[in-house]
Parts: sequence; C-alpha cells; structure tokens
Amino acid sequence: MLTGKTAVITGSTSGIGLAYAKALAAEGANIVINGFGDPQAIETERAGIESEFGVKCIYHGADMTKPAEIEDMIETAVSTFDTVDILINNAGIQHVEAIESFPVEKWDAIIAINLSSAFHTMRAAVPHMKKQGWGRIINTASAHALVASPFKSAYVSAKHGIAGLTKTVALEVAEHKITVNAICPGYVWTPLVEAQIPETMKARGLTEEQVKKNVLLAAQPTKEFVTVEQVAGVALFLCTDAASSITGSMIPIDGGWTAQ
Repeated sequence: MLTGKTAVITGSTSGIGLAYAKALAAEGANIVINGFGDPQAIETERAGIESEFGVKCIYHGADMTKPAEIEDMIETAVSTFDTVDILINNAGIQHVEAIESFPVEKWDAIIAINLSSAFHTMRAAVPHMKKQGWGRIINTASAHALVASPFKSAYVSAKHGIAGLTKTVALEVAEHKITVNAICPGYVWTPLVEAQIPETMKARGLTEEQVKKNVLLAAQPTKEFVTVEQVAGVALFLCTDAASSITGSMIPIDGGWTAQ
C-alpha cells in the first residue's frame, strides 16, 4: 500500500513511535526513525525493521529542541529517499507537578519537544509534499488535547497547541492533497506513561496501583490501556486513499474518555 513512500517519524525509538514505524514499514514504506536511547538498542530496532519488512530504514538523531537539527533530519530524508511523503510528529516528554512548583526548565523543554518541534518538522516538510502533490501529516496529540488533568500544565498546554496547529496547517494545505490530522490517545502503556507513575505517586500521595487504577485508567470507561498497535493502526488508515477527505481532525482513541 505504501511501497515507494517515505515516512519520517519523530520519537520512534520506542513505544508508539516504534509501532508507527513498524506498521508503515509492513506496508512497504521506507522509514526515518528518530529519538534518544541506547545506541545499540536503536541500531537493533533499525536493522530489525529493514530485515523484517524489506524496506530501507535510517536513523537520524535530531534533538527535537534544536530547529537546525530538525531541518537537517528532513533534508537527510529528502537526500536519501528523494522526498518526504509521510510525517508523524510523535516526540514527547512529560513532567507531573503542581503549578506553583513546576520547574521552568521542564515547561520550556515540554513546549519545545511536544509542540514547537512539530512546527519545525512541518515547516520543513510541507514544501516537498506540495511539490509532489501528496502528503500525510499525523500528529500524536493526546486526550489531553481535548480535556485537561491536574498537575500537567505544560503537557496539556502543548497538546492543546498541537490541536490548533493541526487544524491551521490542514487548512493551509487542503488544496494540495495533503492531509493533517491528530491522533488523541488515552493512556497507552509506553515508557513515557510508565515513567510518570513515580511522579504522580509523589504529587498525589498514592501507591503505584492506586495511580494505575484511580488516575491513569479512572477516566477510561474500558478500564484498559490503549495499545501501541491500535494507535499505529489509526495512523496507517490515515495514510490510505479512504482517508483522503479526513483532515484537520482530532481522532480520539481513548476507551471512551472524551465521550464523558
């Protein structure tokens, strides 16, 4: 379905991003993965995508807080594969703390990585998509792009910003056969979610099991974590011709969270 196309996926060395990479590679897309982590583990994943799916996969270590490195990542994809067909903005970090003690440096980092990086990738990729007359941009937002939770001021602000950015760019490129959408997952069991459990325990004075049951899954009527494969499946659909009229949309995959 995607043979010959190229996908750049930020934050794709683990979790949802890696699931995106594998889902698109399984349909024939060449892949540019990006993110931090152990170099050997990243190389193992990169080589594994190539061997399992028979596509070309390269790694670019762009720091999502540095616009010049982001631009180099897009240009590297173009020089390697001729263009960028699919862009998935997935890089993200989290910090959980009350507003009065929320570290300024954490605010700045979350806004840079979770929101501003998507502006920089799109700004660099859209001209190439316009030139070829086709493109798919998918932003990993969150249920927190639609609703808020306490102690997550920076994350919620960034994700609400992603919603506005998605809608704005969708309108700008609508006549160029480029769609721009945001997937809004509820709680997905990923390293990012797992890492915020101790912070939430501290912020709310709860045990680990209480955090899982009474915080993470409290808002999801299914009482189940969303899987990375389910999120990747939605992204894959958005890359199909069947989804060519879906643009500027926030697509919840949250176990009913935002239906309440």
